[in-house]
Amino acid sequence: MPHLPRRFPLADAARWAVVVPVSVAVGYVLRKAGIHAAWIVAGILVAGCMALVTHREMPLNKEVERAARGVIGVLAGLSLVGIDWGSLFHYVVPGIALSLLTVAIGMGAGVLLSRREPEISTQTGILGMMPGGSSTMPVMARETGADYRLVALSQYLRLLIVSLTLPVIGGLTFGRPLETSAQSAHASVVPAVMLVVIALAGPYIGKFFRLPAPHIFGPLIITPLTALAFDDPAQLVLPEPLRFTALLLIGWMCGGGLSMPSLKLFAKQLPLILSSIVFTIAACAGSAWLLMHWVDVSYFEAYLATSPGGLETVLALASEGAVGPVVVSVQILRLITLLVIAGYLPQLINALARRLHRGEDDGSAEPST
Repeated sequence: MPHLPRRFPLADAARWAVVVPVSVAVGYVLRKAGIHAAWIVAGILVAGCMALVTHREMPLNKEVERAARGVIGVLAGLSLVGIDWGSLFHYVVPGIALSLLTVAIGMGAGVLLSRREPEISTQTGILGMMPGGSSTMPVMARETGADYRLVALSQYLRLLIVSLTLPVIGGLTFGRPLETSAQSAHASVVPAVMLVVIALAGPYIGKFFRLPAPHIFGPLIITPLTALAFDDPAQLVLPEPLRFTALLLIGWMCGGGLSMPSLKLFAKQLPLILSSIVFTIAACAGSAWLLMHWVDVSYFEAYLATSPGGLETVLALASEGAVGPVVVSVQILRLITLLVIAGYLPQLINALARRLHRGEDDGSAEPST
């Protein structure tokens, strides 16, 4: 029986000609099925399968990748538009405190993961376990030298678990199925064009002003400032095709870099990664108990407010009207805190990795005679 060649004779253009339409079809099906982050998951699955089958990575053009990061920054900035700053101010202290606790939980779980598995670096472990950053953490991974493929796989596995369990809990509470929120597909021309310009130019502006993680922070800061120019901030809507295209690009960036060694490493570490994810979710559930007593709300409201991911699902549950402003306020505060800290994560993680490495060297050094 003849052996199949290690590399299929497919040009890059031919591979992308297959990946693009198949990704759109898979994303559409996943979205109809109610899967959170359907477009990113579709991009990872399709591009990853193509990279594995052809034994060749599928790198994105740097300018295209930068534009995709800009759209992610715009999406994060849009979540800050039109929020109730009065409610937000009321929950500032508990929100920031619990946000810092959440970041500490993610970093602790990541360090434990990397200490237990020498093949996983400190950078990869921390970014893979950081709650609430499924779109930004794989991008940050490149800036710290982490394995962005393992980071993406870990982040979206946690996101899948959280997103699937939240509607179940919400359904038990509200007594009917809940659907995730969807952004309007109809956007006015002028606001839509402005958001496109922000997504394209924002990364360069962020880099000019030396912002941390400039490709994300530039558009993120400019977007809510731009909303101040509109009498109705709700007009500022990103066109749906552009949104899902950017999410597909992020998925392609993560999935296109998959290789059989990285997939085997992920599968090998899957039990420990799952344990770390469960630990993170349990720890965040414990922090919900603290929030419940701190601001005198129900445990379910506190659980939604401290959920480690699945922001769209959480906001959809909150929009049902059966929960108070604590959910949206604390989630938005955590998003702001996480993104601010995330800008300095490369420096923090690299410094922590060097310190841990020095500790291992000191501990393994032979005593002098």
